Amino acid sequence: MAQERHITAPQDGGHRDVVILGSTGSIGTQGLDVIARHPERFTVTALAAGGSHVDLLADQAVLFAVPDVVVADPAAARPLREALEARGAHGVRVRAGHDEVDAVAASGADVVLNGITGSIGLTPSIAALRAGSQLALANKESVVAGGHLLFDAQTRPDQINPVDSEHSAIWQSLRSGTHAEVSRLIVTASGGPFRGWTRERMRGITPEQALDHPTWHMGPVVTINSSTLMNKGLEVIEASRLFDIPPERIVVTVHPQSIVHSMVEFRDGATIAQASPPDMRLPIALGLSAPDRLGDVAAACDWGTAAAWTFEPLDDEAFPAVDLARRCLNASEKHTVVLNAANEQAVHAFLDRRLPYLGIVDTVERVLDAMDGELRGAPRFTSVDDMLDCEHEARARADAIIAAR
Repeated sequence: MAQERHITAPQDGGHRDVVILGSTGSIGTQGLDVIARHPERFTVTALAAGGSHVDLLADQAVLFAVPDVVVADPAAARPLREALEARGAHGVRVRAGHDEVDAVAASGADVVLNGITGSIGLTPSIAALRAGSQLALANKESVVAGGHLLFDAQTRPDQINPVDSEHSAIWQSLRSGTHAEVSRLIVTASGGPFRGWTRERMRGITPEQALDHPTWHMGPVVTINSSTLMNKGLEVIEASRLFDIPPERIVVTVHPQSIVHSMVEFRDGATIAQASPPDMRLPIALGLSAPDRLGDVAAACDWGTAAAWTFEPLDDEAFPAVDLARRCLNASEKHTVVLNAANEQAVHAFLDRRLPYLGIVDTVERVLDAMDGELRGAPRFTSVDDMLDCEHEARARADAIIAAR
């Protein structure tokens, strides 16, 4: 087993400077909402975003008096400057390009909240860790694709605060015992919009149906992953690596109410759960403030109202993505990179109506089958560029399979 990892935050409840990556996305906007409620605790020193929502980004920079703003897309720099000038914000520094996103992540802020979607979030995560910042991590791909590259970048043992609701719940529940006392991790899943559907019934699913999640409001790629349960597969990989628990000791259970966000079962038979109404501001806030808990973050459960919480076994036949992820996790880091990259290509193809819904996970499995021989026994990644080469090959294989359908 790999070296045990304890995930806690420095014992410092004072004021913190914060950099937010992906500020115009779901995680970023909710993170800023948390910060707006606690201006005495946080100062936003920089924002970074892709560049497709320059008006929102300019509004954020003005509202939080942010001195440094970065857009990954260089073409968005001029419209952003114009939007800032129109709002009277003349002293804001505007930078552009992925290298500048990495640079702002490496600025040495107390906390860097990484809400970027996709494997492009890995290099900013590494940059933040190397700079000594606490990393509030909502970017699954940093763990799934980065593997040891991410963990090797840490400058101290307790530098990553999980922000995904499931991993935050496990992180919180683990406070109840030691690593040696853990029996299993139980990751909950809402089941998505197609819970209870057979595979045959899924054949005609449209992007509009798949984007209509019953519980969470997320970006399109994450929402599609939630519908196929590929997100749970990625979360099993992430949980195994974050908390140093082998995949055979990680269980996925379907919990449609999305109140229990995940659980830890200990060797004496006790199971500790973290429960709250579905609201990402809670794990985001803890990611920013841990080990302290902030007030005025999200609503608690209403214990004066009757409610029922149900748990169901996962239907692996209808939703094979979780088993596929377990196979990759047991195989190698390179397999998990291929899984993630091929899935991203397939999801985009589905959203573009170039691939049927069931073709998403089928395409990923075909790419893995095609590359399995060259991945097994291959040395682990030596650099991010090495990882990106593997990812590029997986994307190309996925594109070829999609085009040939």
